[in-house]
Amino acid sequence: MTVWTERDLPPLHGKCAVVTGGTSGIGRATATALAAAGAAVILAGRNAARGAEALAVIAEHAPGSSVDFEALDLADLASIADFAARIATRQHAVDILVNDAGVMALPQRRTTADGFERQFGINHLGHFALTARLLPLLRRAPAPRVVGVTSLSHRSGRIDFEDLQAERRYGPWRAYSQSKLAVLMFALELQRRSDAAQWGLTSLAAHPGWALTNLFSNGPASEGTPSALMRLMRLGTRVFSHSAVHGAGPILFAATSPTARGGCLYGRSWLWELRGPPAPGRIAPKARDERAAARLWEVSSRLTGQAFGCAERGA
Repeated sequence: MTVWTERDLPPLHGKCAVVTGGTSGIGRATATALAAAGAAVILAGRNAARGAEALAVIAEHAPGSSVDFEALDLADLASIADFAARIATRQHAVDILVNDAGVMALPQRRTTADGFERQFGINHLGHFALTARLLPLLRRAPAPRVVGVTSLSHRSGRIDFEDLQAERRYGPWRAYSQSKLAVLMFALELQRRSDAAQWGLTSLAAHPGWALTNLFSNGPASEGTPSALMRLMRLGTRVFSHSAVHGAGPILFAATSPTARGGCLYGRSWLWELRGPPAPGRIAPKARDERAAARLWEVSSRLTGQAFGCAERGA
C-alpha cells in the first residue's frame, strides 16, 4: 500500500456523508475533510452549541462547503429513530456513514436512556440501530460505505454474552474494550450479510492509532483523581500521540479510497499501529469469529428492536 494522505481524497461532489461525533475531535476532522472534497456532510451530535461551533470551524477550513448539524443522542433509541426519520425527509440517499462517536473507560458504570451499559450502548448498540435505520438510504446510493471506528483495544476485548451490560462486574477498560471489539465484529458481519443479501454495502472498520482527542477528558479523566495508569497514559499521549486531524487519516481512507476493501480494518503502519500513514490493520482472531459475530448481531437486534430491512436497491 503506497503512502496515502488527505490530498488523495477523491472528489465527493454529489455525495452525502453522515458523521456521528462530528462536532469535535476526529469526527470533526473527518467531516471537514469530506466537506472540503465536495460532500454534503451531516454532523450528528448531542450538543447544538458544539454543533454550531463545528459548523463555523468547517466553514473556515472548507469555504463554500455544504455542512449541517442534526441532533442525535446515541444513548437514546428514540433519538436515533427521530434522527433517521429527519434524514429520510431531506436526503434521497446516504453515500457514506462514519460511525465515529464514542465514550471511553467511564470510571463508574452508567446506563443509557434504554438501560444499556453506556459504553456498549453508545459505541456499539447505538451505531447498530442507526445503521439499521439508515440502511434504506444507504442502499439507494450507487456505492455506499459504512465505516465503524474501533480501537487497538479491541485486541484485549471479550464479548461477555453472560454479562453484556456489566451488571455483575464492571471495569472501565474491560467495558471499553468489549465495546470496541463489538464495533469491529459488527463491521465485519455487516459486510458478510451485505454480500449474502446483496445490499451493495462496503462495510469497513478503522482505528486512528494514538490520537489526541477529548475521549480522555470525557472518559477516564471525567471523575475523581486520575489513577497512576491515567497519569501514565497522559504522559504517553503527550509523547507519542498525533492530532485529531492526523488521526482521521485511516477513517478517511476507509470511507473514500478506491483501494479500500470491505471487511477490512485500516489503521497505522508504524510503531505497533500507533503512528504513521494509513495501512491495513491487524484484526484479532476473536473478531473474526463468525459464530460469535452472528450471535452478537442477533442479540443487538433484539436489544435495539432493529432488524436490518430489505429496501430495494436504487428505489
